[in-house]
Amino acid sequence: MRAFLVWALLVLSLSGWAGGFPDPAPRDMCPVCGMVISKYPAWTATVVYRDGHAHHFDGAKDLFKYLFDVPRYARGHRAQDITRIGVSEYYDLKRIDARQAWFVIGSDVLGPMGHELIPLASRLDAEEFLRDHHGRRILRFEEVTREMPGKLDTGHFD
Repeated sequence: MRAFLVWALLVLSLSGWAGGFPDPAPRDMCPVCGMVISKYPAWTATVVYRDGHAHHFDGAKDLFKYLFDVPRYARGHRAQDITRIGVSEYYDLKRIDARQAWFVIGSDVLGPMGHELIPLASRLDAEEFLRDHHGRRILRFEEVTREMPGKLDTGHFD
């Protein structure tokens, strides 16, 4: 039993489960836009369901589009079955809990799909990023509205 536990922990660590978020496979595609996720590892966002299934996204913007309309993008899945939501933190590129992240909108930093919600680990990091990259606003996870991701697509940052 002990050997199995050691083996299982090794397999999980090698398969990208460090920090509680699996890595996308080389051909995993964003369920919102169809982009291949592995091409943009610095922007990867992930949802993990109760059954262990995961969906990956090419940035926080598409993640939020998905969260606001799960049935449209993932038939057979329900938002209430999501157990973990991760975003790639801008400075250290590690996936962090999206519900604890700070997001800057309206900056001069563009993601794979243009204007983005830039995830940061702390309020201080968000304030520094806002200043350095001419951001417009800092938001918490629960402050992102259904309309914001679409507005970012058009360059509106309100």
